[in-house]
Amino acid sequence: MVKEVFFFNELAYSSFPQDVARSLGYTVLSLPNSHFEPNKAHDFYHQYLEEHLHALEAGFDGIMLSEHHNSPHSMSPSSNLIASILAKITKRGKIVLLGNILPVTDNPLRLAEEIAMLDVISGGRIVAGFVRGGGVESLATNANPVHNRERYIEGHDLIIKAWTTPGPFRWEGKHFHYRVVNPWVLPMQKPHPPIWVPGVASPETIQWAAKHQYPYIALNTSLESTPSMWKLYNDAAAEEGYKTTQDNFGYLLKICVADTDEKAYEEGKNFYWQLGKTFGLIPRHWYRPPGHVARAAVASQPAIIRDTYGEVEYEQAQQIGQIITGSPDTVIKKLKHLVDVVDPALLILWAREGPMSHESAKRCLELLGQEVIPAIKEYRPSTVG
Repeated sequence: MVKEVFFFNELAYSSFPQDVARSLGYTVLSLPNSHFEPNKAHDFYHQYLEEHLHALEAGFDGIMLSEHHNSPHSMSPSSNLIASILAKITKRGKIVLLGNILPVTDNPLRLAEEIAMLDVISGGRIVAGFVRGGGVESLATNANPVHNRERYIEGHDLIIKAWTTPGPFRWEGKHFHYRVVNPWVLPMQKPHPPIWVPGVASPETIQWAAKHQYPYIALNTSLESTPSMWKLYNDAAAEEGYKTTQDNFGYLLKICVADTDEKAYEEGKNFYWQLGKTFGLIPRHWYRPPGHVARAAVASQPAIIRDTYGEVEYEQAQQIGQIITGSPDTVIKKLKHLVDVVDPALLILWAREGPMSHESAKRCLELLGQEVIPAIKEYRPSTVG
């Protein structure tokens, strides 16, 4: 049973010259930033913020925000900056940070302060998701991919201790060192804001989330492959001595709703706006540089990796449940099937992308909020799995 539904948008800069990217063979990392026009970005940012507000007014339970670097795919180098705006201009709805990329920061203690500040300003509405980030993020920030998981775990442990252990105290880790840990601003939520862990294919990340009893958010994985991720989480939870509920699971998917199936199908193609790819053209050694992804993940989850990184065509993406499009009635039917298969308590709808018009995006959010979300929240799934 779906309990909460959130809106997500990558905040794309869709005006870059795709012929240049095609000639170079990539749309990220080293695509010349001379093609960035601040005036266009200004308009995009304001449209996106208006759509965030519109989503909450339409009936969404909150907004999810992400962080990416060196890519027109996303103009969000800091989810916390967008969150600070939303914390002030909104009065309801969770602000979900999925999130701060721990391995690429040299100062996790500052992140602890920033997130605490956001939680206080928003009145306790922050979800503090932490992510490892993709290979491009490591390369863009000069972070060694080999140390990605180590820095992620240590950064997490430091932040949690900073929130829950009275200071001052000293921290001497492998990657981070502080003579004094004593953040003055602490979260409103106790012991700290909820923490969700998003992921795609890593068994280690799933098991780590289960160990800490953090909800795991599957990022647009195919319906066929997602139950195996749930099983891995359930098995790890059993080893820790507890039984999971659906509250431990969330799911993100691309979705487009319009007044007719035909219009929604055409609008849904905007998810493939970057030379026919969901995430653009990314050389394999950039999105998975040596050492960034464990061999176990590559060996055990090849289908998940293939399906998630946009290596399937638009029609196939529809068939495997990676993208859902249609009128409200059609989308409700498709989402009920999704709930029957994965039954997430937390549903994140990536409902706006690329060159989709502002008007179409707002109409999509209205139809989702007024018709689709109420129907899905009322639905009781049949046998799951």
